[in-house]
Amino acid sequence: MTFNFNNQTLNLHSEFIIVRKVEVVPHDPEWKKMYESESIFLKSIFKNEIITIHHIGSTVIPNISAKPIIDIIIEVKDINKVDKYNKKMIEQGYIPKGEAGIPKRRFFIKGSEKFRIFHVHVFQDGDAEIIRLLKFRDYMVTHPKEAQAYSQLKENLAQEYPENIEGYIEGKDAFIKNIDKKARIWK
Repeated sequence: MTFNFNNQTLNLHSEFIIVRKVEVVPHDPEWKKMYESESIFLKSIFKNEIITIHHIGSTVIPNISAKPIIDIIIEVKDINKVDKYNKKMIEQGYIPKGEAGIPKRRFFIKGSEKFRIFHVHVFQDGDAEIIRLLKFRDYMVTHPKEAQAYSQLKENLAQEYPENIEGYIEGKDAFIKNIDKKARIWK
């Protein structure tokens, strides 16, 4: 089935199109408590497989606006053993997404495809992506002016792409790469 929408031709098959609203809200101190509570819960699921767990993403950076989704990294001993926890994660409201575009990662969302509460990124200990994400987080926490510029960018992009998560993510890409570069040489 094909139809026109806003001068664009869209093709539909028997699958549904899920539109995620891009919502960026002011910093909420509850985000830290939500992370702490969920990290205890996640440790009870993955138990001895976990090496460490981290709160990442914009919800950990003080005083900036963010999508109200808590991002968590779990470092594990063996990434190949993570899939055996899918059933337990599903029972607790998580949706396993496999690698979801990042090799050697396991990704879970809590909530629904449209309204997410938590993103859990699981990597094997020593994965370079863990280091990159932690350096980005630490750099932004200690550089409030750049964090505020990031906050403003996110607010602007959310207004520009209110129902286009890909456009929102793409709009942040150059800024994030610039901060990644700075974070690598900082510290």
